[in-house]
Amino acid sequence: MNQASSTAAGSDMAAPVAERVQQTLRQVAIDKRANLLLLVVVAAAILLQLFAWPFLLQRWGAVALGLALPLVVLAPMHWGLIHEAIHGQLLPQRRRNEWVGRILAIAYLLPFEVVRFSHLMHHRFTREPFDRPDVYEGTTHRLCARMIYYLRLLGGLYVAELVVPVLAFLPGQLAGRLLARVISSAGPEGMIVQRLFVGFAGDPARRSRIRRDWLLSLALHGVTFYLYGPWWPALAITMYLRGVWLSLADNLPHYDVLLDEPERARNFCVPRIWQRVLMNHHLHQLHHQHPTLPWTALPALMRENTASSAGIIHEPYFRTALRQFARFGKVRSTT
Repeated sequence: MNQASSTAAGSDMAAPVAERVQQTLRQVAIDKRANLLLLVVVAAAILLQLFAWPFLLQRWGAVALGLALPLVVLAPMHWGLIHEAIHGQLLPQRRRNEWVGRILAIAYLLPFEVVRFSHLMHHRFTREPFDRPDVYEGTTHRLCARMIYYLRLLGGLYVAELVVPVLAFLPGQLAGRLLARVISSAGPEGMIVQRLFVGFAGDPARRSRIRRDWLLSLALHGVTFYLYGPWWPALAITMYLRGVWLSLADNLPHYDVLLDEPERARNFCVPRIWQRVLMNHHLHQLHHQHPTLPWTALPALMRENTASSAGIIHEPYFRTALRQFARFGKVRSTT
């Protein structure tokens, strides 16, 4: 078969696949039933962690410590629901979508306004200098940069997100200057990125919402720590472990990714039992290609893409999460 006929045959095979993918995209809607089911599961876990577990610990003692396991395991699902709200895909009604997302974030001790803005910036400027923590940019001593990177993986990102609302209590101009020192202006889009972050830090409406949500989070968790009494370390350790997962998963799909890879992200494989728990976070490249698709639509789209890309092997999701500790260095590119 000559090259022309081979190309024609390939096009003939790809055309139906592309048509099916487009059909899939047109027909997808928010799966309210699936989202409500997961909301019920996560709401039960939230009530257990914040209110029921302290009483069980006081009554049953160390036997009740085993309940920490499901609370940590459900952390990806909790974040996944917040993530869907960020993209407007949790509930069809816009106001309900945002308020449920905010409540979920408050229960996770996360500032919804901050994580929404930073996540959407991540989509727009993926793997720009401010968005590649696994890359050594040469601005500090290499050993110091490596230690900061490891601390970030071991819960540092979550801790940073806990304290960043403090900026909303500072004068807007001061908050903007402090943020400009943290967000580099390097790279082709660096000045735009820095300007957008500084503008966010000085926005009065957003600052008001950040202060309100953060104070609600502190009040809620302050009451919860009081309820735990002498068992408060169980709550603190569980919250930390949930934060470690969030910190590990944040850059996982972009770790060591080439700058010329599609969407600067990758898809991974996971056992089927984990797919709903992760809310298909392992199909991250697809999510970046179609950020307005609900999480339930990604597996079907993956099957369509696989049909036209035979031979592609996806790395295991959890193995890659641990591999993040192995490599820290310069950004790679095939060009």
